[in-house]
Amino acid sequence: MERKIRTYGGYFEKFKKTLTKPEQDKIDYCLLLLKTQDRVPSKFMSIIRDGLYELRIEYNGNIYRVFFIFDEGNIIVLFHGFQKKTQKTPLNEIEKALKIKEEYYADKQSQNC
Repeated sequence: MERKIRTYGGYFEKFKKTLTKPEQDKIDYCLLLLKTQDRVPSKFMSIIRDGLYELRIEYNGNIYRVFFIFDEGNIIVLFHGFQKKTQKTPLNEIEKALKIKEEYYADKQSQNC
């Protein structure tokens, strides 16, 4: 199986540019898992709520999260990412991702009209 991965709104690219090359490589590795594996271990992925998921990346003692959704079966749409510094995923980051998700579906619907 191979899923397609897309991004939306430039949020993910903006986040990724802030990272070092080794951090970017680790994110690319985790994205490869998401793209190619039927079942991704919960160490790397979890559902947040309302169809929103997070990709979990750990590198060199730092923790990163990238929010995404599944769309049209096997297409993964990446939203934004951040460096996690607290035990729980910050609510404001979840709210931001949910807002981007709404924008994505609104844009998609307007293109289909």
